[in-house]
Amino acid sequence: QVQLVESGGGLVQPGGSLRLSCVVSGLAFSSTPMTWYRQAPGKERDLVAGITSAGDSTHYADSVKGRFTISRDNAKNTVYLQMNSLKPEDTAVYSCIAADYQAGIYFPRAGYWGQGTQVTVSS
Repeated sequence: QVQLVESGGGLVQPGGSLRLSCVVSGLAFSSTPMTWYRQAPGKERDLVAGITSAGDSTHYADSVKGRFTISRDNAKNTVYLQMNSLKPEDTAVYSCIAADYQAGIYFPRAGYWGQGTQVTVSS
């Protein structure tokens, strides 16, 4: 059974930082590309960042480039999202999703995501 468990969300002031973690079990983590998505109320789920299985290539949405960093520790079956200089528009539920990676594009695997963690940026 595949499980993805996110943690690290919370309430933070604009300009602050948070580090999200996602512990994965039940799949070959070290050979699985991983992504972080977010969904704000009333909006579609959007890709925030992706990382290849070896961690040698990353992708970021334009809205978070230079502020967010995705990383992974294959020994711990964990993927991270370091979020700096947070803005109110970053408020959303953040989910990690296992993916496939082809031709520079991440394809989320249906059903391979966690319950999400809420990030709220507000003063």
